[in-house]
Amino acid sequence: MTEFFCFNTFGTDIVFRREINSRKMKKALVLLFVASTFGFSNQKERAFDVGEWFKFRIHYGLVNAGYATLEVKEAVINHKRVFHAVGKGYTTGLSRFFFKVDDLYESYFDKETGDPYRFVRKIDEGGYKKNQEGFFNQENLRILVKDYKNKTEKTFSFASHTQDIVSTFYYLRNHPTIDKLKVGESITVDMFFDDESTKFKLKFLGNEDIETKFGTVSAMIFRPLVQSGRVFKEEESLTVWISDDDNKLPLRIKASLAVGSIKADLDGFKGLKYSFKLKVKS
Repeated sequence: MTEFFCFNTFGTDIVFRREINSRKMKKALVLLFVASTFGFSNQKERAFDVGEWFKFRIHYGLVNAGYATLEVKEAVINHKRVFHAVGKGYTTGLSRFFFKVDDLYESYFDKETGDPYRFVRKIDEGGYKKNQEGFFNQENLRILVKDYKNKTEKTFSFASHTQDIVSTFYYLRNHPTIDKLKVGESITVDMFFDDESTKFKLKFLGNEDIETKFGTVSAMIFRPLVQSGRVFKEEESLTVWISDDDNKLPLRIKASLAVGSIKADLDGFKGLKYSFKLKVKS
């Protein structure tokens, strides 16, 4: 993320260690959250709907560092009803004393195609602040980014079906080929972030049953590929567990950092479109 978990969790650069540059950490956390909030499905019906909400608890080493939430609402853009996803991230307790984080991410995206129309990004992380809005023109594939903090406006081009940081989560939950991947294969999505488009690549590792606070859950395991040497220990230092049911909820995320490690676990949820399946122990 460097901003968002997740992780920040959502920016929750929960790193109050001086050895790590906070802005680099934020980007790492954002990637972590993206990785984590994926859900994937080849079904025609969406894996989520208006009213879905879930929360992650973030640990930096042994410290309970913060929380991140994502909620799906509804809005109207250009006389059209769209999904409105709202993500929040914040530090708590002792970690807030050392490194205060209050982040807000929003995305407005099409109910049919998943293509975004607008994003909002307001972050306050240990004194580092950003206040931006992006407006996607899906007809000419151009995005206008307004930076309210620096009082600037810039326009960029993007490829068809490019996502913003939040809409990526939901777009991938309904990706048509995710369930067709074989172990070792990857999927790539175009994502616009920090005034540029980037390739987000995710590798499928297999399946596993994991223990959560809710019980034993069947999970799919993915690993996003990230640049090594700056924050993460190696290119493949992130691991994400997603529920292997129709909801495709993120369950757990682990990351090895240049200094320490981060773990995020699903801590609460409501408004799921489908029943949350637990495995019955024999």
